[in-house]
Amino acid sequence: MGKLDGKIALITGGSEGIGFDTAKEFLLEGAFVFITGRRKPELDKAVQALGHGAAAIQADAGKLGDLDRMYAEIKEKKGKLDVVFANAGIYEQMPYDKVTENFYDTCVDINAKGVFFTVQKAIPLMDKTGSIILNGSFIGSSGFQGMSVYGATKAAVRSFARTFTAELKGLGPRVNVISPGPIDTAGNASTMGAIKEVREYVTNMVPITRIGKGSDIAKAAVFLASDDSSFVAGVELFVDGGINAV
Repeated sequence: MGKLDGKIALITGGSEGIGFDTAKEFLLEGAFVFITGRRKPELDKAVQALGHGAAAIQADAGKLGDLDRMYAEIKEKKGKLDVVFANAGIYEQMPYDKVTENFYDTCVDINAKGVFFTVQKAIPLMDKTGSIILNGSFIGSSGFQGMSVYGATKAAVRSFARTFTAELKGLGPRVNVISPGPIDTAGNASTMGAIKEVREYVTNMVPITRIGKGSDIAKAAVFLASDDSSFVAGVELFVDGGINAV
């Protein structure tokens, strides 16, 4: 018997990386999983790899019209949601003096605005037993060069979990944040994994001296999605090998 048997889950940005690995883990635990993404070819490939129990919806989390269409489709097909993993986001570095208005708006639209409205529009499909998980970052609690905008969007995500928890008191699902540390994904390979010296530097930042895997985040997401965490709300769970702790 799986920890998510019978649950209906949504994972935004689920066609690759952390989202895809979490979808695999949710399926193993018995959930039906909707994944979303902006690019149809990648979505089709991902849902084929996931197999039975998964469905794809093409949607951009930063566009409210796409979110409305996505939730209408979920309501029509399943009638409810038990778990939402608001995972869609972009990881971009830019020195503060090089930041343009377009860069700023794009990062905020996807990483903060998209997360907020993903949650707001999911709540009517959920009840008090549901779980909403937001994808944050250890960078939201630290200062790193070139991360002024990205870090601020992830700090906003942390704040959303607190305020949604307060506003949904007694009415709606639990809301928590997973904040990954350095994780091996295709999306950050160019900045972290491609250059040996960079990879060694990042590895040495982590107290347990390894870079994380998507499955590390996925297993933490299963905990927050399941009844095992039924008394956990408004927290930020760092899955970062100890970086934030020291």
